[in-house]
Amino acid sequence: MSGIDVETKRKLREMGVGSLADAFEAQDDLLTLGISFEERVKLVVDDAHATFTHGKVEGLIRRAGLRYPNADLRRLDLLEQRGLDRGVIAQLGTCAFIERQQNVVFQGFTGSGKSYLGSALAKQACQHRYRAHYIRMPDLEESWAAARDKPGGKEKWLRKFASFTLLVIDDSCEASHESLLC
Repeated sequence: MSGIDVETKRKLREMGVGSLADAFEAQDDLLTLGISFEERVKLVVDDAHATFTHGKVEGLIRRAGLRYPNADLRRLDLLEQRGLDRGVIAQLGTCAFIERQQNVVFQGFTGSGKSYLGSALAKQACQHRYRAHYIRMPDLEESWAAARDKPGGKEKWLRKFASFTLLVIDDSCEASHESLLC
């Protein structure tokens, strides 16, 4: 099965399932020897679906504009020293608060990791296939000021930000903008 012909591969790609063609090509005939046709197809579809899902999640993460794209809720350092509860962090990681339409607010001193935590939470939402966006408050204010003076700008701005399932608004100021915006 792994040796599908050029025309079949072309048709699969034309239908937008190139990952399925790649999964067929990647199958090892020796490892799948003795496996039924149905099981081989199931393995190929599972591989193609995993590739598809990974691509979707990576795209969501890239478009979220995270301040810390490598942030991860599982790698939070010094949870107890920062006053963070492992149980609360684990619960946030399920993204159930999104389904319940609840807000989450992180507060703490400058440098306590709120921006990292917001990025990690937004990334986790993307991994659950939610559309998230990270923006600094000064940038949000600036985009609103630019939009409100344009015809239809307010409505377009509101539609844009309403389209995100999770919106992380960071009140921190970067050093380069601190004196101008904060």
